[in-house]
Amino acid sequence: MSILASVFVGITALLHVYIFVMESIQWRQPRVWKRFGLASQTDADTTAPLAYNQGFYNLFLAIGAALGVVLLYTPAHEAGFTLAVFTMASILLAAVVLLSTGRDRLRSALLQGTPALLGLVFLLLAG
Repeated sequence: MSILASVFVGITALLHVYIFVMESIQWRQPRVWKRFGLASQTDADTTAPLAYNQGFYNLFLAIGAALGVVLLYTPAHEAGFTLAVFTMASILLAAVVLLSTGRDRLRSALLQGTPALLGLVFLLLAG
């Protein structure tokens, strides 16, 4: 179970690095802001500071997940377990909050929440 947990926590971390890149680095590119449902370059420019900040939240979650996985395979495995569980739970709850903003966010919430849920389940089963 710990291998499966590590795989899904790792996938979740990589996904959140990708989200960081889109939100904090590439936000003003039309292919990116359109993906987030914005209607114009003006909207993207207006929301860029918010996206920049949100991107860093996602990066910090990715770092927490990655560090948790690394620590799972060291003598500090209990710290790694705790960090990974906290990070996966945070990401899963963020997906629930995202879904609460509207049914049109279902796909994004599932994309964000499913690997985190699987990582969390496998972490808890591995104990």
